Amino acid sequence: MTSKVDTIIFDLGAVLIDWNPRHLYRKIFKTEEEITWFLENICTHEWNEKQDAGRSFEEATEEMLQKFPEHEHAIRAWYGRWQETMNGPIQGTVDILKEIRDSKKYRLYALTNWSEQTFPWALEQFEFLHWFEGIVVSGHEKTRKPFPEFFQILFDRYKVNPASSLFIDDSLRNIEGAKLVGLPGIHFQSPEQLKEELEKIKIIAVK
Repeated sequence: MTSKVDTIIFDLGAVLIDWNPRHLYRKIFKTEEEITWFLENICTHEWNEKQDAGRSFEEATEEMLQKFPEHEHAIRAWYGRWQETMNGPIQGTVDILKEIRDSKKYRLYALTNWSEQTFPWALEQFEFLHWFEGIVVSGHEKTRKPFPEFFQILFDRYKVNPASSLFIDDSLRNIEGAKLVGLPGIHFQSPEQLKEELEKIKIIAVK
């Protein structure tokens, strides 16, 4: 794979940016157990994915308020205080991204499940997002990973050949979705693990 890779595609949240709703809800709930229950039963991953695919915050919030009015404060916080779900860059991965960029050997793109309402803030907040030749945002496209059509938007828009590309994402489901459209991937777990895997395939140099 290493001899033919010319394009590297990064996920953003939980790979380059420390996004986790627990950062916010640790300020609202007293215990991790309470947070877990709330995230598994009210503001769930599946509920949030609909916003990533283009649904408005207002509609999403209203849906949950009708179902769980007793949790109004916590529900409204999801979007009222969404910046608090982010805890800055994951510096180790940003360093890897910089090393790849500085090598000038690869085209760099990002493919992210992210709401169109909050992504402009991220572009202002994180300078390294401007290192990519292009970013495809699910909220703009009204579809998301792991659906094949979302990957295809990137391939078509930027003339990317999946067979000569490498995709990095923290979601195993997204990595599996990428493989179905011919895009090899690395399942991100930590900057250290990513660095080791990229060194093995000679994308970055061993130091």
